[in-house]
Amino acid sequence: MTIQLDLLPLLALIAGIAVLVAPRLLNYIVGAYLIAIGIIGLVQ
Repeated sequence: MTIQLDLLPLLALIAGIAVLVAPRLLNYIVGAYLIAIGIIGLVQ
């Protein structure tokens, strides 16, 4: 549970900054974020 609470806000922050810096990377960032959420969900 602590992994999810610590990792998800960090992933969201990194994804948000990356979208602001390079908007055309949005598809890849959203895909990577969803994959990370799925992996975290399966591990816990």
